[in-house]
Amino acid sequence: MSGHRTLTLVLPGLAEPAEIRIDRWGVAHICAASRGDAFRVQGFNAARDRLWQLDLWRKRGLGRLAKDFGPGYLAQDRASRLFLYRGDMEAEWAAYGCPDTRAVAEAFVGGLNAFVALTAADPAWLPPEFASLGTRPEPWEAADVVRIRSHALVRNALSEVARARVAARGALALDRYRKALSPAHDPVPPAGLDPACIPADVLDEVRLGTAGVGFSPERLAARRDEAWQWCRVTEHGEVVARAPPPAPAAAAPEGSNNWAVGPGRTATGRPILASDPHRAYQLPSLRYVVHLTAPGLDVIGAGEPALPGISIGHNGRAAFSLTIAPLDQEDLVVYETHPDDPDLYRYGGDWERMRRREEHVAVRGGPDEAVSLAFTRHGPVVREDRTARRAFALRTVWTEPGSAAYLASLAYLDAADPDAFGAALRHWSAPSVNQVYADAGGRIAWFMAGKAPRRPTWDGLMPVPGDGSHEWDGFHPPEDLPRAIDPDRGFVATANEMNLPEGYPAQARKLGFEWLEPWRASRIHAVLEAQPRHSLADSVALQGDDLSLPARRLAALAAGLAAPGDAGPGPDQTGTAAGPAGAGPDEAGAARALLAGFDGHLHEGSPAAALAEVWWMHHLRPALLRRVAPNPATAALLLPGDPETLLDLLEGAPAGLDGAPANLGPAARDALLRDTLAAAYRDCASRLGADPSAWAWGRLHHALFAHPLSGIAPAGRDVGPLPVGGSGASVMNTTYRPDTFRLTVGASFRMVVDVGNWDASVFVNAPGQSGDPRSAHYDDLAGLWAARAAVPLLFSAAAVEAATEQVIALRPASADDA
Repeated sequence: MSGHRTLTLVLPGLAEPAEIRIDRWGVAHICAASRGDAFRVQGFNAARDRLWQLDLWRKRGLGRLAKDFGPGYLAQDRASRLFLYRGDMEAEWAAYGCPDTRAVAEAFVGGLNAFVALTAADPAWLPPEFASLGTRPEPWEAADVVRIRSHALVRNALSEVARARVAARGALALDRYRKALSPAHDPVPPAGLDPACIPADVLDEVRLGTAGVGFSPERLAARRDEAWQWCRVTEHGEVVARAPPPAPAAAAPEGSNNWAVGPGRTATGRPILASDPHRAYQLPSLRYVVHLTAPGLDVIGAGEPALPGISIGHNGRAAFSLTIAPLDQEDLVVYETHPDDPDLYRYGGDWERMRRREEHVAVRGGPDEAVSLAFTRHGPVVREDRTARRAFALRTVWTEPGSAAYLASLAYLDAADPDAFGAALRHWSAPSVNQVYADAGGRIAWFMAGKAPRRPTWDGLMPVPGDGSHEWDGFHPPEDLPRAIDPDRGFVATANEMNLPEGYPAQARKLGFEWLEPWRASRIHAVLEAQPRHSLADSVALQGDDLSLPARRLAALAAGLAAPGDAGPGPDQTGTAAGPAGAGPDEAGAARALLAGFDGHLHEGSPAAALAEVWWMHHLRPALLRRVAPNPATAALLLPGDPETLLDLLEGAPAGLDGAPANLGPAARDALLRDTLAAAYRDCASRLGADPSAWAWGRLHHALFAHPLSGIAPAGRDVGPLPVGGSGASVMNTTYRPDTFRLTVGASFRMVVDVGNWDASVFVNAPGQSGDPRSAHYDDLAGLWAARAAVPLLFSAAAVEAATEQVIALRPASADDA
């Protein structure tokens, strides 16, 4: 293609000339003369597009934020350092299943550092955020790529604490209303544990060490004597001063959808693979799409910009995609400490000493701060209570060699058949995943992969004593985890649901009991089973599917109410805020009329969708929780409430669940539905106007890609708001904050691969590929993403050439460049 821009740069460490072709959608296609050069150019290119994001990622992970941003980040730095990998580095590099892991990381970091050096020589290359805050990017070491663990998704310490706090109130039977367990299981408090000894803030250090980097004028201006106040993380992931109460001990669910459809069920006669990972919405996106070509290497897809290689994509022979399989990979450990020496904890009938490590944290505008970090044989100490003589540590797979998130994907970049792909996954540690696979030979597969601790004597659902009575017995071997290769039904699909096969020894192996609700998976399976000739367009449409099975069930509940117009909504007995009137005397009847015929599709233009979501999130679910747990302190521990359990209760009360509350018989249930429905109607009228025909879900539910410096500096350019359909229950996962209806978790990256006809594949990455506000690719995909559209994911040299907008020619350094 003639007319594209060409820029020539020197890349130190490069063995042979290489080039980066940037297509019209911001995808960088890298061509190099060797694999080592390809990964070096990948690091250089990642820094070219995402340097501010990369620098924050490293400084957050290593605990180096206070050096740039002041005392308000000191507490977060200390917490982050607790979770660094501190084990044997030789064992670490050898654990990923790729013999060249260290060399790959060194090449990648070498390229990244070359771009950092370029910004020092010519500040015009520096993204504007650095100038806004007066900071500079720092050079990396290869070890930084693997030592930072705290961005990985592991579980379930937060839920363990929540369950223990419910149990401490004598209400363990009610915990299913907080989180359903599957397969069906009654949690058993571990012997020797007093649930009442678990403080509400026991995991503040864990939250702080895994939080993102946020900015506010108050935090940036924090004085040295205020430093340790900035230590609490809200339920929305924001680091704040200590004043607010501890956040609920639960984490926002992050997951994904993926599927692979075999050639016997597709319109193309070739497999189709789809992927849309659901993570927190960020600006720039968590994912970055890149194409790496070198002798013996030709892969395209998405990874995290701070890691070499890709984890989701294809290699011209096979395609692969992952979702979270929520295996239980951590435990909170509780110790009794010595009355005379708090560094001693009871273990095995004797006392064992914590390992103390003193580190110095650089702080902007002042001297370094000395911090003390403590570790036990189980992991970092996250809280000490010397008065009660207790300490708490987090045991997690992060401390095991090979657990840097997603890096084990290097081992499967060359896989071309299910056996090779499965063999590569034997080295996968974290996060635990469902991997789906499809190849040009027509084969498809599903593998569950990840380190799964063996817990011989307990179920992993509550904290455990640290005295040696509750020790992991290693990890389940990879062959213990389920898989399916070329299944008879002709497709594989996962969506973080409980997908252990029938007959699997779940109670014996105890991989985990806390999965995401089954609704996305049920919808995906139903659609795929109904399409004997599934097409690429069908996969794109399914990724944008906004059907909410819970919303459909809510509409059925409303339709089943006896018409009471008669009595009107009656006094609000639920404690729900009614909001201003304006909808007439029979709001419940008007609401039922609006929901009549509602099919559960949460389209952004739908009035019924707005009513259904406001009803459930703001009125019915909280009111139902208050019925289940009349004691306000207990009800608060169950928030926001398990939607699966609560809907089952509504549909079957009083016999739907064993132990259903006596105050929720049929008449009481109907009154609850009617009163909250009326309140929701009034609420919508208050928010959206008195005319329900003008209501629209997208007027409330929106995406806003907020820059970390939004409102702080000119570089903080936001993207949005954009009206969006769906919810956390739809395949198009658009989980949102109930207070603002702003999206929090979902698929900013989507990909559909036509396996074998690679140039027909499509993707979208919102809001854009670049993290530089000056780039045309900063937000150019946001509108397409919101419209549920996709753009080409080009692979062949001819297609890439035709779509190239810019070429960056890279040459090795010579003596003349010194």
